Amino acid sequence: MVPIIVLVGAIVWQLALAGHAAWLSANAARAAARAAVVGESARDAARSALPRSLERGLLVERLRSGAIRVEVRMPLLFRRLGPAVPIASTASLGTPE
Repeated sequence: MVPIIVLVGAIVWQLALAGHAAWLSANAARAAARAAVVGESARDAARSALPRSLERGLLVERLRSGAIRVEVRMPLLFRRLGPAVPIASTASLGTPE
């Protein structure tokens, strides 16, 4: 019974990590979009909105529509399960006139 409880706990914890990474990615995308609107560095703004654990592998790109896309790597509870899963969010505040 104990191995099943440990497995279920690990799965729940991994889902919590995924949700937290998605939430932080969306926050970083909003920060990057705000910075881009006022002419600041979107990458620096996204990086400042993330904890150090998610800064590795950070991708920030400006889309044709003017939106900012931020991609982070979801932390894995067990790194041997495979490569890090990317989580991306997009935000746009419009373009300055």
